Amino acid sequence: MQLHYFPGNASLIPHIVLEELGVPFELKYVDRAAAAHKSAEYLALNPNGLIPVLVDASVGGKAHPLVLYETAAVCMHLADMHPAAGLLPPLASAHRALAYKWLAWLTNTLQAALIVYFYPERWADEASAIAQVKAHAETKIGAMLDQLDAEFARHHGHWLLGEGYSLADPYAFVLCRWTRGFHRPARDLPHLKPWLDRMQERPAVQRAFATEKLPPPRV
Repeated sequence: MQLHYFPGNASLIPHIVLEELGVPFELKYVDRAAAAHKSAEYLALNPNGLIPVLVDASVGGKAHPLVLYETAAVCMHLADMHPAAGLLPPLASAHRALAYKWLAWLTNTLQAALIVYFYPERWADEASAIAQVKAHAETKIGAMLDQLDAEFARHHGHWLLGEGYSLADPYAFVLCRWTRGFHRPARDLPHLKPWLDRMQERPAVQRAFATEKLPPPRV
C-alpha cells in the first residue's frame, strides 16, 4: 500500500490508522509547496487535487490497484480490510451506526468548517470580508468542539464511541489538532483534554508524528 501524504494534512489520519494496524505501507510525499497535488500525475489519482490518496495493490493487484481518495473512505477501507483490529464496531450494531454518524459528522461538518477557517479567501475577496468569514468559522467550530466535549461528558468513556477505540478517534484527534492556534482550542475543553492526552500517548500517534517530522503532538 502507498499513502500519498503531506505532513500534518488530513493524510495524517490514515497514517495513524496504518500505524495502528501495523501493516506494511509506503509513504509517498506530495510536495504542496511545488503544487505537486495539482500535477497531471497526481490528478490522475485524484481529480480533486486533494490529499490523501491510498493506492492498494492488495485489491486489484499491481497491474490494477485500488486507488482511493476521500479520507473517511480510505480509513473505512483500511478498517474493513483488517477487521481483527476492531477499528470499527460489528456490522449492524448500534455502535457501528454511531461510528458512521461520527465519521460523517467529522468529515462533512467539522472538517468542512475548518477548511473555511483556513482558506477564507475562497469565500470572500475583500480583506475585511475574509477576516469576517474566518471569525465566523472559528465561532462555528467552537460550537462543534462543545458538541464533541458534551459527547465525552455524556458517556464518560475513554474514546469517542465510549470504551472502544475506533476510527473516529484519530479522525477527531487530527481535526482537534488543527484548532491549536484558536483563541479557544480543543485542548481547553474539560472533557476533550484528557482524551487528547490519551491519544498523544498512543505509540501509533507518536510514530506517525515522528515519521512526518511533526513537532510533538501538542494539541
